[in-house]
Amino acid sequence: MADVNTAPALPHEPGAPRKRRLWRPMLLMILVVLVIVAIIAGVKYVQISALIAQSKVPLPAAVVTALHVPFEEWQPNVSAVGSMKAVRGVDVTTEVGGIVRTLGFKPGQEVAAQALLVQLNADSDIAQLHSLEATADLAVIVLKRDKAQLAVNAISQAQVDTDTADLKAKLAAAEQQRALVEKKSIRAPFAGRIGITAVNPGQYLNPGDKIATLQTFDPIYIDFSVPQTQLEAIAIGQAVSVTADGLTNQTFTGRVSTIDTQFDATTRNVTLEATVDNPKQRLVPGMFARAVVNAGNPQRYLTVPQTSVTYNPYGTTVFIATSSKNDKGEEVLTAQQTFITTGPTRGDQVAILSGVKEGDLLITSGQMKLKNGSPVKIDNNAAPLNDPAPTPQEH
Repeated sequence: MADVNTAPALPHEPGAPRKRRLWRPMLLMILVVLVIVAIIAGVKYVQISALIAQSKVPLPAAVVTALHVPFEEWQPNVSAVGSMKAVRGVDVTTEVGGIVRTLGFKPGQEVAAQALLVQLNADSDIAQLHSLEATADLAVIVLKRDKAQLAVNAISQAQVDTDTADLKAKLAAAEQQRALVEKKSIRAPFAGRIGITAVNPGQYLNPGDKIATLQTFDPIYIDFSVPQTQLEAIAIGQAVSVTADGLTNQTFTGRVSTIDTQFDATTRNVTLEATVDNPKQRLVPGMFARAVVNAGNPQRYLTVPQTSVTYNPYGTTVFIATSSKNDKGEEVLTAQQTFITTGPTRGDQVAILSGVKEGDLLITSGQMKLKNGSPVKIDNNAAPLNDPAPTPQEH
């Protein structure tokens, strides 16, 4: 007989085998993901370790040029370009026409004031002058005789007055003819250098025809223009230095002699004229030249080459080479970037108003490859130009 207390065996739940079948793939996928994550983590660890090891390797020092920042004296000035102009200069011409008899000069010659330059044929004019002088002499005799007759009441006072007026007219006619004869001798109005001429003996000159150009070279003028904003720094009598293309390493000195009375309405510039010493007559009218006017007392500025300064939208910077010790106790130079304030410029140089101090070792070239802390090595064999008054390279 069956035991009534014994429970019958329960059949398995219908979904159990299926759940076991789903969990096995999921566990396998999780294991695969863990393995992949472990592999990735291992790769990253190796890469980071390599970077850390690489960062410990010292970077090669960048080759730069540098100088210790000095103080230099700056003479404030106003510079401009202008043209040379003769103090005296004319085109020698003739007032009267005539045939050229002789030339009294050679082109390029220095001539004195009132020196005879051209003699025109004046034979007929001289003959006419002699005739008028003879007529005037006769009028003098007639007047003298009539005055004697007037003294004895032989003629009237009216006749003597007529004789006096006739004498004055004849003397004036002779003087006019004498002036015409003088005009046939063309003379230099002032001392200077005579230029090239196209006039030859035997040639007929019309009134107003150009004979040659006569100009005074020493002293000489330079006319140049400066902006309205710079006029305050200029006064009559200030020193001027003049240089000209083609006259290498030659500087001429002078002084401001005239400031024009009005500004150009278009450019707002005013024209200045300076008188320049030109003893060797190297400066010639019409030359292009540069004028530098000394304005004010000399100033002292920290002076560096313009190549050392980097201009950025966020500010103006330079690199300073500083000395420090590395892990081995060796002294090394590293670059440190600093902000500065710049002042005026001249030639290849710029003045620094703040940001550096005298004696700082300033990097002047090669800074494009630097950042803060970059090791540097100084080699000044190819140092940049640092000339306050550079000249064109082709000179």
